[in-house]
Amino acid sequence: MIHFALLAGACLSFEVIAAMLHPDTEVRFVNEQIGSGVFATRLIPKGTLVWVQDKFDRIYPEAEVRKLEPVYQAILEHYCFRNHQGFWVFCWDNTRYINHSFHANSIATPYGCELAVRDIHSGEQITNDYGFFNIIEPFDMFPEEGSRRTQVMPDDLLRCADDWDSQLVDAYPRYLQVPQPLSRLLPEQQRQALEAVSRGDTKPLSIRCNYFDPASVATEVGDV
Repeated sequence: MIHFALLAGACLSFEVIAAMLHPDTEVRFVNEQIGSGVFATRLIPKGTLVWVQDKFDRIYPEAEVRKLEPVYQAILEHYCFRNHQGFWVFCWDNTRYINHSFHANSIATPYGCELAVRDIHSGEQITNDYGFFNIIEPFDMFPEEGSRRTQVMPDDLLRCADDWDSQLVDAYPRYLQVPQPLSRLLPEQQRQALEAVSRGDTKPLSIRCNYFDPASVATEVGDV
């Protein structure tokens, strides 16, 4: 049994517990159709790291996923994304409650993180596009005004890369201009790469780098 007095004495703050997702966020119920979502509790400026992949995120090779009982496979298929190597990444924090939008305000980067591509105001829901995530089968989503897309497709990282890259290119210069409570969690190589892109010293990698080619086969966990 967990001794709550010991937990209190350890000074575990919400910022520590949810540190891999921006601390100025919380999970709220949206409605019966959607369920829960993640909302900003104060302004998260454009160029801010919204999420960073961390050491607690569990990484599964495809072969390991397929050995699990169907009930576990269903959970992983619902909550995981696949990285460019085809490994399944199960996020331990509230990131798994972020909902889809064809007009996402947080976009995945090739640097193991997501970046706010416009100001996310207090009370606004944080969204990403499930097309980032190398899904296996297409699925329908609610139509959204201003978007002709109604399905999320397995190859969206190729089909939509130019649009997402242009939004990221517009946001990268802000990276060094706004508070970054999650930057300490980025591996040094990724942090330096983001800083170089923000300064304009280096051309940013395309989000296409996140695409997993199903023709390739991943056999063991490597760098993510």
